[in-house]
Amino acid sequence: MDLVGGWILPVTWATLGTVVVVCALRSRRSDRAFGIGIGAVSVLWVLGGAAANAAMLADGSTYTGFADGSPIAFVRDTWESLVVPHHHFFIGLLIVGEALAGLLVLVRGRVREFDLLALVAFNATLVVFGWGFVIWAAPLVLALLLLRRAARERNPDRHPERTPHREVRTLRHRPSGGASSGRHRSPRTRVPSP
Repeated sequence: MDLVGGWILPVTWATLGTVVVVCALRSRRSDRAFGIGIGAVSVLWVLGGAAANAAMLADGSTYTGFADGSPIAFVRDTWESLVVPHHHFFIGLLIVGEALAGLLVLVRGRVREFDLLALVAFNATLVVFGWGFVIWAAPLVLALLLLRRAARERNPDRHPERTPHREVRTLRHRPSGGASSGRHRSPRTRVPSP
């Protein structure tokens, strides 16, 4: 199966996938990493998924051979006997699903949480098309789960008593007068002057 755009599409997938994984690793503590990670997920599914599949469909790709790497005969046979002859319908459904997933991840709250779980399931099932997909699916599933955990912690519906999550940075005051300096002691240890 030839990809539209040649090497550009795999490079786009790899770049966006790396951004998603790196940002997901920092998403629990950093609002910025969380926002970039969610944005990268959206772009990955809208452009790298839906738009790329729409371009391949428009270019005349029949998706034959996509499941040839599957170790499961049922998957290979069903793909070639059902999906390929009706690829406009099935790939059309895939395009709609990917576009919807890419847009719904931008909606805060439970919608985002559910969407991230759906994307986890989607990526986990890619393994049935061949073991090569593990290289993509394993880190992305982990990253999507980390983003979901961060989204869940930021969801005001689940935690109404919490304020919106903010990255907290504190500046520690370092005493310059040494440990014996009275002005840097705790108020409890100071001896009141007469």
